[in-house]
Amino acid sequence: EVQLVESGGGSVQAGGSLILSCTTSDRFTFDDSDMAWYRQAPGNECELVSDISSYGNTYYAEPVKGRFTIYRDSGKNTVYLQMNRLKQEDTDVYDCAEDPTAPRGTWESQGDFGYWGQGTQVTVKS
Repeated sequence: EVQLVESGGGSVQAGGSLILSCTTSDRFTFDDSDMAWYRQAPGNECELVSDISSYGNTYYAEPVKGRFTIYRDSGKNTVYLQMNRLKQEDTDVYDCAEDPTAPRGTWESQGDFGYWGQGTQVTVKS
């Protein structure tokens, strides 16, 4: 069973920064996996934040473009989300997802991600 372990969430003042990390136990297929970060506030739909394909192609949702950066480290089987210039509206539970079956270089849809982390809370205070 593949496990994703997230860390790095917390509380920060608006304008501040946080780095989220997500380490997968799936070290044999990590390089082939599509990795993504989603976020969800209570009562809201789960929203894609960013995605990085196995080729390193990146996607960002419009609200975070220019502020967030996703990157991956194959040696550590870890995907990161660098979040800068945080806003109150970024307050959410952030969750990483992995699809080791994704065709190489593609970004997958939410329903295709078979493995999810436990979620980490990010709170941005005014």
